[in-house]
Amino acid sequence: MIPLLLVLLLALLLFGAGFALKALWIAAVVVLVFWALGFVMRSAGAGGRRGRWYRW
Repeated sequence: MIPLLLVLLLALLLFGAGFALKALWIAAVVVLVFWALGFVMRSAGAGGRRGRWYRW
């Protein structure tokens, strides 16, 4: 009984880790797309020049 519970617990942990990693990859792709759009469509600064691409 104990080995069966350990195998089920291991399967549950691996499924959870796989789902979390997939969700992180999807979030990273979404952030990358927004960053690229912000980089391409940044507003012009004073004098018609484009501003810096970073905020600090």
